[in-house]
Amino acid sequence: MDPATKLRFDSPLLRVYEDGRVERLFGTETTPPGVDAATGVTSKDVVIDAATGVFARLYVPDLVAAGSDSQRKKLPILVYFHGGGLVLDSAASPTYHRYLNSVASKAGVLAVSVNYRLAPEHPLPAAYDDSWAALSWAASRDDPWLSEHGDAGRILLAGDSGGANIVHNIAIMAGTRDGLPPGVRIEGAIIFHPMFGGKEPIDGEAMDMRAITEKLWPIVCPESADGLDDPRLNPMARGAPSLQKLACRRLLVCSADGDFALPRAAAYYQAVKASGWPGRVEWLESKGGEHVFFLSKPECDEALQLMDRVVAFLAGN
Repeated sequence: MDPATKLRFDSPLLRVYEDGRVERLFGTETTPPGVDAATGVTSKDVVIDAATGVFARLYVPDLVAAGSDSQRKKLPILVYFHGGGLVLDSAASPTYHRYLNSVASKAGVLAVSVNYRLAPEHPLPAAYDDSWAALSWAASRDDPWLSEHGDAGRILLAGDSGGANIVHNIAIMAGTRDGLPPGVRIEGAIIFHPMFGGKEPIDGEAMDMRAITEKLWPIVCPESADGLDDPRLNPMARGAPSLQKLACRRLLVCSADGDFALPRAAAYYQAVKASGWPGRVEWLESKGGEHVFFLSKPECDEALQLMDRVVAFLAGN
């Protein structure tokens, strides 16, 4: 069979052909930065690494509308990692652009949405390396917006699905290696509907999604010797770094009762809670929502309630 037509991997997310061609079935639409009429938030794209093409989309709330005090004070820096199973979407996605405009406006944060490289063209650890580079860049405040408005002493991480996987791994990296500028502190992290896995099924785990993960992970991380028990996918696997190494003071783990990732998210929350980690960990389970429902249905009651909790968490409450 012609390698150009023979499938190596086929899923509702994407198709990968034997000749290396990748066909993404959604998550490729983009929208430019600028001034958002609905929120007054202004955004721009900044290249972090010209060699890899990694960039970040920065969002600054309308400080004039917020008053003179807001113009003078430094804002918390929220570093956000988009979802998409580490193979789809971007920081320029209309979905994430709308969401970060809303978060920046309602929470009064300076948001840094990271456009990391995607598998399978760039398998792991590329996304982790790019995300670490973006966090280090944001923490250094090597941009006029960041230096003028950002508070490197109040950095928070957040991400959904595959991006939530990145949040965990970056928080572990920050607790086990040097590299962030002096005085930088990761105040908190939000993990929305995380992409986790494991060789042993757990109660309530959706078998169809488990089957997709079993096929997807070798595409995302072909170097992995442990399969679904790779510590980057299964934070509770044997040999995984201690959860006590999470380098943030507060952690909010979110899922929904209709989310296929719920069992793994709940297990992660319980593991952090039992680990002896000295920070404060919280669990939030939305009712009536599916996987990352707050992105596709931002005006539903459950999404608005979740946003209220996110805003409070980012404010330190």
